[in-house]
Amino acid sequence: MAIRNFYNQVKGLKVKELPAHVKPMLSIDFLKNSVKRGLDNYHAKYIQTSSIDPLYHVCFGGMIFSYLVALPEERRHLEHQQHAKEHGDLLWASSSSSSSAYQSIASNWPRQNSQTFIVPNVVHTNNRTVSPQIKGTGKQDKKDGVPERVLSATFADLPAPQLKWEKMATAPVPRLDGAAMQIKDLLYVFAGYGTINYVHSHIDIYNFTDNTWGGRFDMPKEMAHSHLGMATDGRYIYVVTGQYGPQCRGPTARTFVLDTETKQWRDMLPLPVPRYAPATQLWRGRLHVMGGSKENRHTPALEHWSIAVKDGEALEKEWRTEIPIPRGGPHRACVVVNDRLYVIGGQEGDFMAKPGSPIFKCSRRNEVVYGDVYMLDDDMKWKVLPPMPKPDSHIEFAWVIVNNSIVIVGGTTDKHPVTKKMTLVGEILKFQLDTQKWSVVGKLPYRVKTTLVGFWNGMLYFTSGQRDKGPDDPAPKKVIGEMWRTNLSL
Repeated sequence: MAIRNFYNQVKGLKVKELPAHVKPMLSIDFLKNSVKRGLDNYHAKYIQTSSIDPLYHVCFGGMIFSYLVALPEERRHLEHQQHAKEHGDLLWASSSSSSSAYQSIASNWPRQNSQTFIVPNVVHTNNRTVSPQIKGTGKQDKKDGVPERVLSATFADLPAPQLKWEKMATAPVPRLDGAAMQIKDLLYVFAGYGTINYVHSHIDIYNFTDNTWGGRFDMPKEMAHSHLGMATDGRYIYVVTGQYGPQCRGPTARTFVLDTETKQWRDMLPLPVPRYAPATQLWRGRLHVMGGSKENRHTPALEHWSIAVKDGEALEKEWRTEIPIPRGGPHRACVVVNDRLYVIGGQEGDFMAKPGSPIFKCSRRNEVVYGDVYMLDDDMKWKVLPPMPKPDSHIEFAWVIVNNSIVIVGGTTDKHPVTKKMTLVGEILKFQLDTQKWSVVGKLPYRVKTTLVGFWNGMLYFTSGQRDKGPDDPAPKKVIGEMWRTNLSL
């Protein structure tokens, strides 16, 4: 009764309008002591007497805290909800969308007044727990029932050193879900979406020595346009399976080999079944293809195949079944270094074609992003290694090897627990191979997924992908072709 009477006195008032006898109760010390007294007495008194008195201080402190945090920024949040209603969650944008490049690193991360949201339940994210606001006077939107605030839209950002970035020549076309392989001082950039309704069917080449684009040439007409599996031996590039066409069209099992010295293509034995974005790598004379998404684009695949190859040709007449990968799914980094094969990050689930759509229109389904790391050992058994600092996906061509470390650039992480928007990654992560420890080594100019990454003469380069909506909004928007570089000393 005392709590109800108190609430009736103060509800709807601004802090300066509160009764004089209430204001002392708003101090942090009062709230902390009130909760502590209730917790100290809860076990003994509540269990023995079934009285609710020991809970009075806990409820009272929680109610005051909720009252205080429910007031700020209400108008701005309602405006945000209206904006979201009008514009939707734009996961795709044409290359003509306007967006400024953030030359100053100080300007590319959230301001203190970033939008925040109430988390209805305890949220597990980025390998840690985010606790919700105590229930109180926070209102809910009558239309969709979504609580109004307290988890920031930028909740997934990690503290990271600032780096000095230099903007280089922009790629001839913007790309999302493209692929890339570096051979010496050349970065071969393949395929990808230009927009959701248009895919590229060619290769562009970036020269790290003179920092120019050039050497465009076409892909085979039967080759997939996105979600490719790809690996190189330093001359030949093996291109395995992937999605054929725009939107969320079906996959192809076709496999091709590119001779980068002659620019000639040849067919290779198709994969047993088609896959989207499988982890692909050359290891000990065999081309390994594992995981990815199954033919419906959403179901994670666990299968693992390999085939012996040499000088761009298959030495066997069929793919060999290998030990399945412990966790399936697409969009993960697959790296061979020091004679070990690593599979890093990824996700379970992906967009699917809308049933009955004549254009295979993409329809979002639930996806679970993870930071799992696996290594294939000498006995062809999977070993679990320490997970990434936060879940990370869309990183299949976003990695390089630098000084006995695997460096991962950008990606996507857990969706926002309240808004459910996709959340992009704006950090550079490093896995030190000898210590098997992860660290965050820098910030990108903006958050971005499906970056295509290279490393040359101490400089880390990235190009293409889909960037965020701005410093305060990590949701994806513009498909880009920008090329950036920074000095990376590890």
